[in-house]
Amino acid sequence: MRYVTSGESHGPQLTAIIEGLPAQMELLAEDINQELARRQGGYGRGRRMQIETDTVEIKSGVRHGKTTGAPVTLVVENDDFKHWEKVMGAGPLEEDDAKSVERKRISRPRPGHADLNGALKYGHRDMRDVLERSSARETTVRVAVGAVAKKFLAHLGIDVAGQVLEIGGVKAEETSYSSIKDLQARTEASDVRCLDETAEEKMKEAIDDAKAEGDSIGGVVQAVVEGVPIGLGSHVHYDRKLDANISRAVMSINAFKGVEIGIGFEAASLPGSQVHDEIAYDEENGYYRKSNNLGGFEGGMTNGMPVVVQGVMKPIPTLYKPLQSVDVETKEAFNASIERSDSCAVPAASVVAEHVVAWEIAAEISRTFESDRMDVLQKSVQAHHERVRNDE
Repeated sequence: MRYVTSGESHGPQLTAIIEGLPAQMELLAEDINQELARRQGGYGRGRRMQIETDTVEIKSGVRHGKTTGAPVTLVVENDDFKHWEKVMGAGPLEEDDAKSVERKRISRPRPGHADLNGALKYGHRDMRDVLERSSARETTVRVAVGAVAKKFLAHLGIDVAGQVLEIGGVKAEETSYSSIKDLQARTEASDVRCLDETAEEKMKEAIDDAKAEGDSIGGVVQAVVEGVPIGLGSHVHYDRKLDANISRAVMSINAFKGVEIGIGFEAASLPGSQVHDEIAYDEENGYYRKSNNLGGFEGGMTNGMPVVVQGVMKPIPTLYKPLQSVDVETKEAFNASIERSDSCAVPAASVVAEHVVAWEIAAEISRTFESDRMDVLQKSVQAHHERVRNDE
């Protein structure tokens, strides 16, 4: 399976085309919309979330509630486009509109953004051509694609959830849960998607303080996947190591600057006896690990334990306390321009992380097993579980 996205932050719509989904898979717009609503929530979000009510339209590849095997097209319209039609229009500018569009022109790159690099790469004098596409608004359709992947995984008995571990230096002490359903329920009840109620209040205070100062803060999120088959990925080829592909996907989320699998960087300070997961066996479960420090991976392949991934999100670089920059036209120093922004988007980023991880696992399953039809795929995955459980 693969997908491509298109669209700009203030353009008419965001689009994703997914290729390779099995036929006969149940899929409704409601399955996707509930995940889009989760992305728009979270403490610290800005005014854009009040403007847009993200809902998806399925334009192709689904008939009467089931996939056909053809490419699936997803579209999310940007409600705010009505205020940007002249600025973001595809056609040549009329002379009367040129002045109003010029007022929206951006020649002052914002530190921490793609503005300057993209303008130098593509030769743009108006950096709006860069920031419109590099905006985190694009994660809307990546969540939509991930929601389809979640539906795919659910048909195979695989569940995905996530939580926030840290915001603005405030770390959650309570991060344990009894089941993936417990994790899902408790994080949905939290404004910051955190299991630690004491830390949640301190996180909200940190977000409020940052907002009052015109600043922003980042944090750490975690995605968890349970029920993953053993052996997804490869020890044979570097580019098929699934933990590497998941790491790439998480790093591709806007503002993410680091990824850990399992205990991650903590392993650097521990002896091997406290890092590696001991192997055990029983007739009911087959092979399993007594711990999960390695986050469900060994040798680039899944080992049957829950997949556990952490991502580090930097503070959003669009500040109401702008940093200094240089005007590309005059080369004079200016304060960087301000676009609409959140003081903290870590809770929303947690949702995005869940979905990009879900996609990578779903895509690897489709490469590993026969997947033209969902019923055939289900039987193939079930047969695989039985083979490895019985050591055949």
